[in-house]
Amino acid sequence: MTEDQFAALRDRMVDQQIRARGVVDPRVLAAVRQVPRHLFIPQHLWDQAYNDYPLPIGADQTISQPYIVALMTEILEVKETDRILELGTGSGYQAAILAELAAQVFSIDRMGDLARQAKEMLDSLGYKNVQIRVGDGTLGWPEEAPFDGIIVTAGAPKVPRPLTEQLALGGRLVIPVGDVWSQTLTCVRKTREGLKFEYHGGCRFVRLIGKYGWNGGQEAEARSD
Repeated sequence: MTEDQFAALRDRMVDQQIRARGVVDPRVLAAVRQVPRHLFIPQHLWDQAYNDYPLPIGADQTISQPYIVALMTEILEVKETDRILELGTGSGYQAAILAELAAQVFSIDRMGDLARQAKEMLDSLGYKNVQIRVGDGTLGWPEEAPFDGIIVTAGAPKVPRPLTEQLALGGRLVIPVGDVWSQTLTCVRKTREGLKFEYHGGCRFVRLIGKYGWNGGQEAEARSD
């Protein structure tokens, strides 16, 4: 399949799967049209790259459904000057979408192999505004805080306290919160009056592993005050 054919599939994906379901931010739609999703998955799955469902990327991880990627990005309200933190680098696809929209992207994954592969792909595509580190994402990235936006691409039992602490005033945190089987897509806004919560429907993600996530029965640590 040629690059023009892949581009045509991306256009159809945006028009039929994303915009038709209510994602309307023109910058988000343009970013999704731009980023070649097929390059972020194994080559034998390229013929499915622009269908509206998750796909395996190895290590029991997945690349998220395109609609969910676009929806979470729209909820995050990314501005050109923003510094964004992503938890769960995975394939690097969401980081690429964010890199199209923000000034800087900081992404964390607990799996070194996935993080390295994602960095190689992002570098090859010319994204110079993305930094990736390996570690416990639930602790955030304190030395680079505060962040204008934080996006979490794994399901958490509660909102991790370090993430709200690392949000700038006026910042947004988008995170799936719930049990292992299903979560609610949640947006937390940091205001002068405190944290404000918004809810955007059900979703299902792999578990967020870490001190403030699903961690061998220590889920109580994930409580947000």
